[in-house]
Amino acid sequence: MDEESQLIQPQDQSCWAALPDVCLRRVFWWLGDRDRSRAALVCRKWNEIMYSADLWRYRTITFSGRPSRVHASEFESALWYVKKFGHYLEHLEIKFLNPYNAVLTKKFQVTMRGLLSCLGKSNNRLKSLSIQHLELDRLVWRNSIRSSFIKSLSFFLKKMGKHLDYVNLKGARLTVEQGCHMLNSLSYLRSKSMVSELNIEDYFSHHLAVYSSLQFHKTMATFRSLVSLTLNYNCISDELLENLCENNAGTLWTMNVKCHVHDPHSQVIWGMSWAKLARHATSLKVNFFFERVMKHERLARILLQEIPVRSISLRSCYFSDPDWSMRPTLTDLLPTFRHTLQKLTFEFNNNHESLDEELHLLILSCRKLFYFKIWAFLDVKFVERILKSQEEGQCALRTLKVRIYTNRCEANEEDRTLREIYRKYRKMIDSELNYFVIAYPMM
Repeated sequence: MDEESQLIQPQDQSCWAALPDVCLRRVFWWLGDRDRSRAALVCRKWNEIMYSADLWRYRTITFSGRPSRVHASEFESALWYVKKFGHYLEHLEIKFLNPYNAVLTKKFQVTMRGLLSCLGKSNNRLKSLSIQHLELDRLVWRNSIRSSFIKSLSFFLKKMGKHLDYVNLKGARLTVEQGCHMLNSLSYLRSKSMVSELNIEDYFSHHLAVYSSLQFHKTMATFRSLVSLTLNYNCISDELLENLCENNAGTLWTMNVKCHVHDPHSQVIWGMSWAKLARHATSLKVNFFFERVMKHERLARILLQEIPVRSISLRSCYFSDPDWSMRPTLTDLLPTFRHTLQKLTFEFNNNHESLDEELHLLILSCRKLFYFKIWAFLDVKFVERILKSQEEGQCALRTLKVRIYTNRCEANEEDRTLREIYRKYRKMIDSELNYFVIAYPMM
């Protein structure tokens, strides 16, 4: 056996030695940092592969928000990575998961100060930066810690602003002054920022009427090449739309607008402002996401007919109001956008009214609709009606996702009917649809 092993070993080594670099890099791509470091000790060639730029261009650094021995070294390993390979970075995502106390936020702030400082000195190729859900208005962020973190990040953005193409600061929860100060860092020593994708959803704290801030309007005027803009409705105003029309009409492609029940959303915006922007930004498509803003009179103030709406999502969670009716929204408001609507998402508690007929007619009227998702109280036969219309060519859905709420403890009868419906239309479903339909007891 020993002689046989000795005969096999050189042959195995020669196979690995002859492995092309592109294959080795692919193997290294799937390894974690620790395993990569160990593999780099095998030979000179593997050590060279370890320092291939392709391996280090994308990075997600995750910090746990709870004290744990398992995660104790994650702060040190983040700094180790940036010092050793940070100059290769092109796409960086940082996650800080639900900080437990001020001690951890302080540790995160100190680590980020070192990390951003090192990265700012060694890197000149960073294209995208994502730091989401920091929620800096929470009590675990002491004033001094919050101020130090904002200062470090703002300084970093000043240095890297000319390189960044994508910036995602969703969920930062800042004051208007803090938020504008940080965004202005992207255009430091320049009159404009060249960021093409900007996500500032929930970037400002709840309850703030950002749309009335002159400072915010001046800040947004520095962006001149926006292709995609994601923000809350409490930032939208005639002034913002005018800014976008003047500075980004030639590039603006997508606007994602979130409207939350706790954000101010009663401001008056003229339809002519939306019409002017749509006329100049000819490729513009607007996606609306409503969280617990469900009443027709509120929606009608926001969803003006001049807006080129591509997608609408209406979510009430489990909120139920016997005085609220979804019917006028389905029959009068949403059909206004039947020529542009491509995606519809509904999640609401309509236990007090049946909407099957209205929903069916809405789907039929929206000829470009390819995605439909609904969680609501529906009759099981609603699914069969949609599939029959699909089979007859009356609609062109590619995705159908339905959760049918029922007041009973069990949904055995509904499940049985759904299985029969699936068998009836199985051939069409398997060939045409991303299909997911279930019955769900909601007691």
